Amino acid sequence: MTRPELEPHTFLVLRLRSDRPDIPDEELERLQEQHLSFLQSQYDRGVMVASGPLKDQDDESWRGICVFTVPPDEARRIAADDPWVQLGRLEPVVFTWLARAGSVAFGT
Repeated sequence: MTRPELEPHTFLVLRLRSDRPDIPDEELERLQEQHLSFLQSQYDRGVMVASGPLKDQDDESWRGICVFTVPPDEARRIAADDPWVQLGRLEPVVFTWLARAGSVAFGT
């Protein structure tokens, strides 16, 4: 059996930090708007092709996933500018997912 060709995809999981700071509810809403604006700016730059919150996960600290068009080291640098990451509320976990070549497509 021939092994399929694999192509890399950079994934980032945003995970709640156990030592995250307490933030008043009114501030949480403002920061969430900044976070969403940050994500949109990454789409606009063409470095992100998908993102969204997680639901029904076993580990509630996993809050969302982003799919980048750049290598993992660059995705880490980009994620460091996310307002939630800068505040110390979320931490980015970046990895490469290898999928069968041509089997994954993200709409733009």
